Amino acid sequence: MESWMTDVPRAVAEAQRELRAEVPDLQGRYRRLTEALNDEVSAIRAEQANGGAVPEVAFADVAAGRVTPAQAARIKRRGCVVVRGVFDRAQAEAWNAEVGRYIDAVGYLDRMKDKAGLDKYFSALASSRPQIYSLYWSKPQMEARQHERQATTRAWLNRLWTFEKNGRRFFDPDRQFNYADRIRRREPGDASLGLSPHSDGGSVERWCEPSFRPLYREVFEGDPLKFDPFDAEYRIATREIPSPAVCSAFRTFQGWTALSRQGPGDGTLRLVPVAASTPWMLLRALQPDVPEGDLCGAQAGRALGASPQWHAPLLEGLVSIPVMEPGDAIFWHSDVIHAVEDRHAGTGPSNVIYIGAAPWCDKNEAFAHRQAAAFLEGRSSPDFAPEDYELGFGGRTTVDELSPLGQQQMGLRPWG
Repeated sequence: MESWMTDVPRAVAEAQRELRAEVPDLQGRYRRLTEALNDEVSAIRAEQANGGAVPEVAFADVAAGRVTPAQAARIKRRGCVVVRGVFDRAQAEAWNAEVGRYIDAVGYLDRMKDKAGLDKYFSALASSRPQIYSLYWSKPQMEARQHERQATTRAWLNRLWTFEKNGRRFFDPDRQFNYADRIRRREPGDASLGLSPHSDGGSVERWCEPSFRPLYREVFEGDPLKFDPFDAEYRIATREIPSPAVCSAFRTFQGWTALSRQGPGDGTLRLVPVAASTPWMLLRALQPDVPEGDLCGAQAGRALGASPQWHAPLLEGLVSIPVMEPGDAIFWHSDVIHAVEDRHAGTGPSNVIYIGAAPWCDKNEAFAHRQAAAFLEGRSSPDFAPEDYELGFGGRTTVDELSPLGQQQMGLRPWG
């Protein structure tokens, strides 16, 4: 652990003071970024009223190389994209049913109730069921992660990034790391899962951790309007505070694949589709109205929150994603502010498998070794709380059931 992490409040105050004193033309930088943000939010609201601010493409066009440069540019500007038909509807619906059977077979609900302190949690839920399941190794999850159509989609997403410069390659866009995440099964009427607007991948580290400083060099030293959120040069070297609430792998895009139909009002995803919003948030915390030692509410070991108190102009751009059909997938850049609707007011389940895009690189290879050990033993993925619901369960996926590609993506077979 970095030395500053042993006294985070002191480090936060010191970093804030130093940046306030050292960033040239701090007020001018912030003013320019605010003007640019306001322009983006105005464009988002106009796009949302005229068909939708979240770009959409068909998987068939991705696979055939028919996504146009103009479409790619808009995806990079908005930092998100819906890919229609990554999987056939029948396949997604079959996975949805199998996930339900898997939850029952593993005895999830009984085991969760047996855990200390969870009876109160369950009694507070009208349905007595969780909405996020800490399961990682079911066959539907592993089959969807290792599927060739998923690999095609993620390679295309990775190639939206600048992944090499001057002969140096930061990651291999055509080789994926299968970052194991969880399952969402949200039932109609649920009001327990709402997540306030945030972005993942660290919070106070962005100001305090030395490994983040090169990433934000343009923001603090150069031209903040030239910051490129799709430049991977320094992304694979960042170090985050170890926490079950923080992703310690490098994801080009977070994402999920729909197993059921869901749309606005169904307790699903909302985004602020501005890929380059982080520079504004960084400089917002250095403005004179923010108390010393307070980085606009950023907390160590948590996601970076966006609040009405400090980030109201940004949150004016918060929009719901379009209706998703079984087999569609949504992906969003790791910097993009996102939230989950407070209530599921729809009539059907809102079910997804969380699957993002994580390319093979040094940072992810190191994480893959830890994750592979958890997979082989049936433990929880190492980025999450060690609940270990699948430990000792014979119905989870085994290494022999993975395809050669799946074994490579899990770090269990060398890449050829």
